[in-house]
Amino acid sequence: MEDEYFKGRGAQIRTGNKFLKAQYVTDHVEGLDEPLMEAPTTQVFFETSKTIVNKVTSPDLGMMYSTNPYQGCEHGCIYCYARNTHEYWGFSAGIDFESKIIVKKNAPQLLEKMLLSPTWQAVPISVSGNTDCYQPLERKMEITRNMLKVFARYRHPLGMITKNGLILRDLDLLKDLAQDNLVHVYISITTLDEKLRSVMEPRTASAIKRLKTVEVLAKAGIPVGVMNAPIIPGLNHHEIPQVLKAASEHGALSAGMTVVRLNGSIGQIFEDWLRKNFPDRFEKVWHQICEMHGGKVNDSNFGRRMTGEGNFAQVIHQLFRASKKKYFGDKTMPPIDLTKFRKGGNLSLF
Repeated sequence: MEDEYFKGRGAQIRTGNKFLKAQYVTDHVEGLDEPLMEAPTTQVFFETSKTIVNKVTSPDLGMMYSTNPYQGCEHGCIYCYARNTHEYWGFSAGIDFESKIIVKKNAPQLLEKMLLSPTWQAVPISVSGNTDCYQPLERKMEITRNMLKVFARYRHPLGMITKNGLILRDLDLLKDLAQDNLVHVYISITTLDEKLRSVMEPRTASAIKRLKTVEVLAKAGIPVGVMNAPIIPGLNHHEIPQVLKAASEHGALSAGMTVVRLNGSIGQIFEDWLRKNFPDRFEKVWHQICEMHGGKVNDSNFGRRMTGEGNFAQVIHQLFRASKKKYFGDKTMPPIDLTKFRKGGNLSLF
């Protein structure tokens, strides 16, 4: 890899922003061939939001509502579909996404206000549907923990997905919610190869720690599954059986998957990363991604965008189905209970 490679970061470039008329660049004013980008430090921006729960209208997503206490994510996963949303805030989907983090400090209060609405009907809310609610800043901010307190107070159902072991800090609240079948947790496990993880998901927990997290959650009686996603041909597709076997052995009750898609600026970010980290495999991986999406690396068609199409996509899905059948058998997540919701509860937490 090149000397200027930013270790501990996924994206190595700052992409343009289609919403901005002016762009900042790193070209030397005197035309000298010298790198001007420096290793980014994390900056925190505070946003006073008006709402915190979003209705999800995409027909191929298994959730109706989601909430995201953070925008941007320090985890720096190179493939993250949420990168494009950072451009709405005037930032880059590249390095900015993982170094300029927007924090919604009033998220717990907004959540409680919504649950107190006389018109609200209990349906599971996904925490988070975009960026990881247990990214490193959560250790200090505790916004996700305070939101869990609201869910627990009103006995409202939710789902969570994370790749950070920090979720175990909130084991007390999750156990309380699980007693009334109010929570499902999914741990994202993309690879068991620590070398690959360290460059593909640079600020995330190791696979060993994630599997241990699955085990602790399962032993505590909290329904937990795994998301083996995204599947990237030529990088991690061959690991599907090993990931599902390990997850099941550690107590996971379910497993899901999606294939990689590189929409918007993510294509440029991923291409740069792939060339720098896997130059010997670049052509193979890139062409196989294209093969799954009709000759392009991006796909916005509902239903097909996360499953892919073509021969290679079929091979991946067959491998996943066979592995799930072998290692999960009749395992299943218990149904969420919608009847426990304390509609119009009293006494504010804040």
